[in-house]
Amino acid sequence: MAYGPHTPADREQMLAALGMDSVDDLFADIPERLRSSPLRLDPPEPEQLLMNRLAGLAGRNRVDLASFLGAGAYRHFSPPLVDQILLRGEWYTAYTPYQPEVSQGTLQSIYEYESLIAELLGLDVVSASHYDGAAATAEGALMTCRATQRGRVLVSRGVHPHYRDVLRTYFHGAGLHIEEIPLVGEGPTAGTTDLAELERRLGDTEHPVAGVVVAQPNFFGLLEPMADASNLAHAAGAQLVAVVEPVSLAVLAPPGAYGADIAAGEGQALGIPPQYGGPYLGILACTDPLVRQIPGRLVGMTTDVDGKRAYVMTLQAREQHIRREKAASNICTNQTLLALAASLWLAALGPHGLRDVAALGAARAAELEAALASVGVARVHAGAYLNEFAVRVPDAASVHNELLGRGVLAGLVLADAVPDEPGLADALLVCTTEVTTGDDIATFARELGAVLAESGAAAKAGQPVGARA
Repeated sequence: MAYGPHTPADREQMLAALGMDSVDDLFADIPERLRSSPLRLDPPEPEQLLMNRLAGLAGRNRVDLASFLGAGAYRHFSPPLVDQILLRGEWYTAYTPYQPEVSQGTLQSIYEYESLIAELLGLDVVSASHYDGAAATAEGALMTCRATQRGRVLVSRGVHPHYRDVLRTYFHGAGLHIEEIPLVGEGPTAGTTDLAELERRLGDTEHPVAGVVVAQPNFFGLLEPMADASNLAHAAGAQLVAVVEPVSLAVLAPPGAYGADIAAGEGQALGIPPQYGGPYLGILACTDPLVRQIPGRLVGMTTDVDGKRAYVMTLQAREQHIRREKAASNICTNQTLLALAASLWLAALGPHGLRDVAALGAARAAELEAALASVGVARVHAGAYLNEFAVRVPDAASVHNELLGRGVLAGLVLADAVPDEPGLADALLVCTTEVTTGDDIATFARELGAVLAESGAAAKAGQPVGARA
């Protein structure tokens, strides 16, 4: 079938059918100030000159920093075989076919991803990926509302602030209600979810709760009492959504072990290099009773008429391409290519290798804590952590900027990320993984000590909240 663009006559005919005079009338509901204006682009250039210009722009990137930035995106070593397989033409598409029987290789890769993640999470059902961890978390929260027929969800303030923003967006559009549970302010559990307040909110029987959303580890790197949160939620007839960091599950209890009904998280850490806000991979899993509530592709294994193994997309009536307005979600194109990357990375490392990655990250974090303490910088919170924690640094934003000039990316300035969280005005969130070296840690401690000494602020570094003098 020949294809050509719409002609002016075609456009006039369509506009007449709609009762409109111009294409601009289609967008009349959008305020003029919010509409896109023409892009101010330079004129075309010869390819060689354009490549030189792009190379110059790329050269402005800093790749030589000793990086301690995490906060939801983590650097891990990825074996070369991952990219070698990923970039093969047979795989290099993010789209799931709508005629799956002719794409057995793609369906098998999705099935393998779902199987690996299910084993890691200790849950029964895994969908074939979502846009990112924030979207997966929001979808998980919506699942609790559909499953319980309730419209109120409690989310811990220990959940990533970006995830909470997305949750608010999803819930506002759906006409549902979301409430944030504060963190403990002081003592040995400072920085973790306030279970007493959680229990109090769950006790409001006039407005029953559908789900409770808690992160493990939480945004500040602290380990949450997930079993206690699970018990409180279930006692009130609510469901628990655990927001997890997948690499940590090699050494921490999986969501299934403490009774989580749903698990969500960001899969970028599974060997996908972080760059400019992506690419990301939303993980979403649930127990078997919730299988008809989970959005996204599900692939099952069966046998064909000849008795051969075959892979199929199953329970498709949940999906928007089958029942549109009655679907579990309007998620469309998913992250199958990145799901394949995660599968390759997990398979290449194996269970023992994954455990080594998590353990090395934790060991490096302990080294970092000791090194920073040696220059007078202490942790903000006293609780247990894995490979990420907050430290008290006077005038954190200025110190962070100064360290950039000295070759150190000193984590995240918490006053920028969570400006309304008490007690974090002068704090940095720092992280280590297995790619963090001893030299990186030594450089960070040395340069931070020098910056603090030069500013005369070393004595103001403070003590962890709740610690005894």
